[in-house]
Amino acid sequence: MKHTITVLILILILVLALPVFTGGAFADAAGSDLYAEAFSDRDLSGSYADEVFRITLSGSSASSDSDRVSVSGGTVTVSGPGTYILSGTLENGSIVVDADKADKVQLVLNGVTVNSETGAAIYVAQADKVFVTLADGTANTLKNGGSFTQDSKVDAVIYAKDDITLNGSGSLTITSPAGHGITGKDDVTFTGGSFTITSSDSAVTAKDSLAVAGGSFVITTEKDGLHAENNDDNTLGSIYIAGGSFTIRAGDDAVHAQTLLQIDGGKLDLTADEGLEATWIRLNDGQVTIAATGDGVNAAHKSDLYTPTIEINGGTLTVTMGPGDTDGIDSNGNISITGGTVNVTAGSAFDYDGTASFTGGTVIVNGQQVSSLPNQMMGGRGGMMGGRGNMAGGLGEMPGGTMWGRSSMQGEGGMTGGPGMRGGQGWQAFA
Repeated sequence: MKHTITVLILILILVLALPVFTGGAFADAAGSDLYAEAFSDRDLSGSYADEVFRITLSGSSASSDSDRVSVSGGTVTVSGPGTYILSGTLENGSIVVDADKADKVQLVLNGVTVNSETGAAIYVAQADKVFVTLADGTANTLKNGGSFTQDSKVDAVIYAKDDITLNGSGSLTITSPAGHGITGKDDVTFTGGSFTITSSDSAVTAKDSLAVAGGSFVITTEKDGLHAENNDDNTLGSIYIAGGSFTIRAGDDAVHAQTLLQIDGGKLDLTADEGLEATWIRLNDGQVTIAATGDGVNAAHKSDLYTPTIEINGGTLTVTMGPGDTDGIDSNGNISITGGTVNVTAGSAFDYDGTASFTGGTVIVNGQQVSSLPNQMMGGRGGMMGGRGNMAGGLGEMPGGTMWGRSSMQGEGGMTGGPGMRGGQGWQAFA
């Protein structure tokens, strides 16, 4: 009897642990719950209260009607919660948010130009969360003059030590000749606005998570376009794209996540050394077009959470590779295609070290529709011989790829669940 009860308990645990499998996608990761976790109502609204404070920038100084704002030369410091509408030009200065750890601060850019010769145009030193809202119909410009000496760690035109959301319907142009465009040391969220970012380092960088619900982005950078990485905890550093339009020209990776990169919508036009890179890459919907000189899509072991995996459940992925030792879709672990359309033009279309599953959708390789996924296996930056990664990965024991194990060759096989499983660590950055 005890044996029977034990078996029943184990079966129940297995059933509860499995992700909901619908059409090849994990429903909890692809559905509205994830969207709700990533974006709050205030993130999405882009509105602001009628009762606000005003900050007027006037060349080398500024003025305000709030006692929560202090001005010292070109430095404007906001020290309390509330909504602040900024207008005018600051020739050489910075907007600094230095409030209590529990304070929420909203900066409404209403036709603003701020140049900071040696620092960040907007610097969030402390707050609970800061909202940068682009007022409807306005054009705003933030730029750095070519060096960063304001603080030993500040290296971006917008630099936030705490959570930051950018929203609204206006436009923002960011120029950073000596560093990043936007850097957030916690979570970075976009839900609206039009952004043009030119930077020598990565255009948008987040430490814990980067989430985009909407907006338009034109990015030119010598490094990465969108980048999420936590050097202190490799279980963080995820990117979630639910919408928006992106034109990214990057010297390195167009989109780079440390853990999970999930695309549920939007239109991405990417030209880079590598288009998409993360440990686990999941495409559920959207239109992604990549022109690359390294790997088009690359799953590499950057996090201890997952086996490198490329999972395509829907949407359209078009990859065009340059000549040389390159791969269109390269996984240091596994590949699973259950839906959508994949069109690869390359000398090596697929390169995987683990297992490939092709159960739905359409795959076209060099103009010909195929019924299985060819494997380069030799050469290539992620191949079994002379590549970036060693042989790793493998699907779990359940069919259809619903149970993804850590590589049995690493001695950690068994059920760990995909990155979309609630209760696991995969989406903790959005909790």
